[in-house]
Amino acid sequence: MRIALAQINSTIGDFDGNTQRIVEYARLARARGADICIFPEQTIPGYPAHDLLERDLFIAQNVNALNILATLVKDIALVVGFAEPNDLPVGKRLFNAAAFIADGQVVSIHRKTLLPTYDVFDESRYFAPSPYTEVGIYKGIRFGITICEDIWNAPEFWARYDPNHRYYDHDPGLELVRQGAQFIVNIAASPFTIEKRSLRRQMLQAEAKRFKTPLLFVNSVGGNDELIFDGASLVFSANGQIWAQGVEFAEDLLLVDLDTGEGDVHPVLNSDDKAALAALILGTRDYACKCCFKSAILGLSGGIDSALTLVVGARALGAENIEAVMMPSRYSSRGAIDDSLALARNLGVKTRIINIDNLFDKYLSEITPHFDRLPSDTTEENFQARIRGNILMALSNKFGHLVLSTGNKSELATGYCTLYGDMAGGLAVLADVPKTMVYRLARLINREREIIPPAILAKAPSAELKPDQCDQDTLPSYELLDEIIFNYIDKGKDTPELIKAGFDKNVVAQVMQLIRSSEYKRRQAPPGLKIMSKSFGYGRRVPLAHKWKS
Repeated sequence: MRIALAQINSTIGDFDGNTQRIVEYARLARARGADICIFPEQTIPGYPAHDLLERDLFIAQNVNALNILATLVKDIALVVGFAEPNDLPVGKRLFNAAAFIADGQVVSIHRKTLLPTYDVFDESRYFAPSPYTEVGIYKGIRFGITICEDIWNAPEFWARYDPNHRYYDHDPGLELVRQGAQFIVNIAASPFTIEKRSLRRQMLQAEAKRFKTPLLFVNSVGGNDELIFDGASLVFSANGQIWAQGVEFAEDLLLVDLDTGEGDVHPVLNSDDKAALAALILGTRDYACKCCFKSAILGLSGGIDSALTLVVGARALGAENIEAVMMPSRYSSRGAIDDSLALARNLGVKTRIINIDNLFDKYLSEITPHFDRLPSDTTEENFQARIRGNILMALSNKFGHLVLSTGNKSELATGYCTLYGDMAGGLAVLADVPKTMVYRLARLINREREIIPPAILAKAPSAELKPDQCDQDTLPSYELLDEIIFNYIDKGKDTPELIKAGFDKNVVAQVMQLIRSSEYKRRQAPPGLKIMSKSFGYGRRVPLAHKWKS
């Protein structure tokens, strides 16, 4: 039997567009001789649809799209993800389901058993777990259909990889194998993280070996809000050999012959940093396009963060659709302006220079008398950032640009950013990129040719809000800071563990206090693209008002 895996880019709620995409790829698969074409989890409605799943009309349109799809594709069988109404008298009103379509009709429906409720996942809010697992049959062949989390439950694998990992009582994949499934399908909407790149591959390989049957994994691709789906679909033989492999961060169609083991093996990126950069570009492109923005704007300061954001924006939307705005003040160095102009020329993006000194003077003259003669501090410094934020939003309103904010994860963690200033925007491109990774990605960009001027890479990080300001005047070195943030945010280690691991207790205390006191800022930040295992988004839910110290 010849199987096609179609990793496609669905848009949430675009039922017509998603259906057309399914039909297009099904026909391509049939032209290549496939018997079945398999699509990702929730392909028809898009994933994650969140509270749209609570709307009756949304669900009805999703079911209608499935029924139309069955009439449009009759010469090849399909496996397609959709949201199925639950007619049982108890439980949530929907199932996360896969429809098996053949000969113009829905032959069987297979429902997700294991519903994740951690990090960015909240599936028990909307879906009921399947009360049973059941194989499908086509042309006399028995096969099992699992949906994403259903396959993330290999006790032996997790015991080796992460002894603290909590797995489920049910094992849908193994149950299907015991029912005689000759191969296992896993349709997924598995979001990208750097850590998951290798983890997912190892886990799937371990499952194929455990099941002693071929395992076909097809993953979504594209960006939906904060989440980025990387594709990277895979087919493993019963002994864990790769039979087929999809590209990362692009749509792809893979064919595999289960009788011979021959399949399409497409190249993947050879480093995590390359994958991170590709993820940011895809996430930015899809966020802009799916929100109907055709162009973007950002403030270009001469620093490394805005430089990287500009490169990502230009690659995502095209240099002709990006405008970089330089807003110097009395504290801006001449080098910052020259470096920004050089970067813009290298990329071919439009530039605009708006000097903010007169506005800054006006703010000072009008507001300072109301400060009761208190000494100047960061309040006056932040006037500049807020003036710049206002200018960018005004240009966005006038010309319809998406504002890309430029702050990185290290700054968001510690509050080294200005609310309603440099945090203003529609998308925080680098919100999950630590400062040290910003430098690595910038150097990666310059490997092919010099795009980011060396002076930007060499200069000490500074907000340039007062004379001779430097980030490290008030923060630990970024190498140390990022290591603490990673261990605290991503790995969940608290202060005693950090100190036991060798971090200075005073530095840890400083960083913990900065993180705690900046939670309210992050709650008001634009959505940020997720590339790490734990990001500052809806996958991290921390109270604003609390007194617990970790």
